[in-house]
Amino acid sequence: MSKSHKLHQRALASAMAVALTAGFAGSAVAAGRVDTAGLHSADQTSFDRFIVKYREGTPAAALQKNLASAGRASAKSLTVGRLRTLSVGAEVVQASRALDKVEAESLMRQIAADPNVEYVEVDRIMQPLMTPNDTHYATYLWGLQSSTAGIRADQAWNTTDGNGVVVAVLDTGYTDHSDLVGNILPGYDFISDKRIAGDGGGRDADAHDPGDYAKGQPSSWHGTHTAGTIGAVGNNNKGVIGVAYGAKVVPVRVLGRGGGYTSDIVDGITWASGGSVGGAPANANPAEVINMSLGGSSTCSSAYQSAIDAAVARGTTIVVAAGNSNADVSGFTPASCNNVIAVAALNKSGTRASYSNYGSKIDVAAPGGDSGDCTTLIVSTGNDGSKAPGAENYLCMAGTSMAAPHVAGVVALMQSVASTPLTPAQVESILKSTLRAFPGSNDKPIGNGIVDAAAAVSAAATH
Repeated sequence: MSKSHKLHQRALASAMAVALTAGFAGSAVAAGRVDTAGLHSADQTSFDRFIVKYREGTPAAALQKNLASAGRASAKSLTVGRLRTLSVGAEVVQASRALDKVEAESLMRQIAADPNVEYVEVDRIMQPLMTPNDTHYATYLWGLQSSTAGIRADQAWNTTDGNGVVVAVLDTGYTDHSDLVGNILPGYDFISDKRIAGDGGGRDADAHDPGDYAKGQPSSWHGTHTAGTIGAVGNNNKGVIGVAYGAKVVPVRVLGRGGGYTSDIVDGITWASGGSVGGAPANANPAEVINMSLGGSSTCSSAYQSAIDAAVARGTTIVVAAGNSNADVSGFTPASCNNVIAVAALNKSGTRASYSNYGSKIDVAAPGGDSGDCTTLIVSTGNDGSKAPGAENYLCMAGTSMAAPHVAGVVALMQSVASTPLTPAQVESILKSTLRAFPGSNDKPIGNGIVDAAAAVSAAATH
């Protein structure tokens, strides 16, 4: 589902009521605010420094008494000392040892119980936003950045790169691109019709893409492109970077010349998720997430739904492109199936791409590009062969096919930080609860916002 062109190389805690104390007789003064947001950062698990704002005029002796009392009242007695006064009038204080989240919150509440205190927060450790050195990143990969329509993968990368997670890509297969092959695991070719396969045989263990040219159209290298958006090698001073550049990709070839049969795609879903398919070896690397940037008109078929339900029951999240017909997604398969995450496409301005399908069955939206040059499309790994594979290159494409792998990559990032594997239902819930609002209105419904990798990873880490 793509259109292509070539590219030449914290919440604040509720205030607690406190008893009257000497010096405040006659009226009760609420305790200070306790900002616990900093305790839930995905990249910090221990805490020893805090920022405390005392009310104007609080004597130094009262400040010291407050800190000493709070330290003694903690679960394990602490010494809490003042380091310095900030330019905004607050104090930086430090505990005598590192605290976990529960201990840190207890200490903060002990400090805030004093009516002299206005607020307490964690003195959080910030990190530089990871800026990869991949050569096309700054100019072309707007979809990954913290831009108007970007998914904020650049912020999520401070926490994770998706290491340890497997993503299956059901598509046209892959080509041996040096910016991708390092993250490729053994896949499988499920195309049973020799005419469609175009590689001289039927099903086999070689998931390479021999070219899908048909009816006068050149080969698309679609699978190489979608796989690159998910898992292209990162920080290698070359080309592009995948959303989950530390994850591994299992290519599952189900599309060939003229497309692919539902029966082959259904078996691909089963195999990719760890199910058994007659005649095929067991998948040694079952996928936590499947990307399907494919589809056709009609409502969801029984065979599709059965395979999807079984894969989801095995714990695999299925991400599907909504389709490029500028129509209601309810009339397209597999995007209209239950238990999938249907993804609409955004243009660079962060609103619905002109071609993207829409409707109530859309779950989320992500960058897919639209008309224009390569700076407004989605750039990823490709090949310059018109029929058979030629030299590797980078292609710029537009489509919901390009939007879906952005989301599949985010799912991989989420799973990599979760303490226990997230169920597909939990993944969908987190994605939807952490969406970033569209920057403008959409002419058709495409969900409630843009997938936010940073927020989704943070939520997954504390789920």
